[in-house]
Amino acid sequence: MTLAVAVMGVVNVTPDSFFPASRTAATDDAIERGRRHFADGADVVDVGGESTRPGATSVAAADELARVLPVVRALAGYGPVSLDTQKESVARAGVAAGATIINDVSASLFEVAGELGVGYVAMHRRGDAATMQVRPRYGDVVAEVGDFLRGLAERARAANVGELWLDPGIGFGKNVEHNLALLANVGQFAALAREYGAGLLVGTSRKRFLEHLGAGSLTVDDRLEGSLASAAWAMMEGAAMVRVHDVRATAQLRDLVARPYETVTT
Repeated sequence: MTLAVAVMGVVNVTPDSFFPASRTAATDDAIERGRRHFADGADVVDVGGESTRPGATSVAAADELARVLPVVRALAGYGPVSLDTQKESVARAGVAAGATIINDVSASLFEVAGELGVGYVAMHRRGDAATMQVRPRYGDVVAEVGDFLRGLAERARAANVGELWLDPGIGFGKNVEHNLALLANVGQFAALAREYGAGLLVGTSRKRFLEHLGAGSLTVDDRLEGSLASAAWAMMEGAAMVRVHDVRATAQLRDLVARPYETVTT
């Protein structure tokens, strides 16, 4: 038996994503980062031209297209490319340029993915970038996120989405306790995904809630260890893909985690 977990590498073609080291506003820099991600072991590269961090401002579709299309075109020659967007016009143009997955934090583009015959990441988010971190409240965050993902999976399948990924949206409209509860219950979400023939995608990389797991406050530059630890937990609990900024370290971690699952023949 092999523990097969895909690594999705992040390429932010933005000036304002939450992790400054991940920003590649110049097209050539973004293409080079994506190429390096593939070389370092990424199975998919996720290209985004609009930050979805808390407090981020929306980008006009024309500006987003100008940022992502040349990067998607270039990277599609190296491996599978996912497009991180909330806009239908950008999704359609990105797929035409070579993207094979739509990564949609707004949970609104499943019909587009079904129509175009590409993969779809269905994520839970409460509110939008401007409001999602303003005192988020849940009665039972695990149950409520699970119910949302179940309904979204059913709609995506009804819209003829083939390749489907479910993402509980850690960091999107949740406080620290909510995020930790979701992470602790990755196995439950993985089981839910399997019910629909989908994979579970988990994204914890460099996120703020990780600073609460260390001895003192950890800046975004100090969260690599927490990112790797949470990715390892997600892998062991059934996640089928992890979305990360640090591809090489995560790919090495994935291979190490997988070793106990390998069948050794003599």
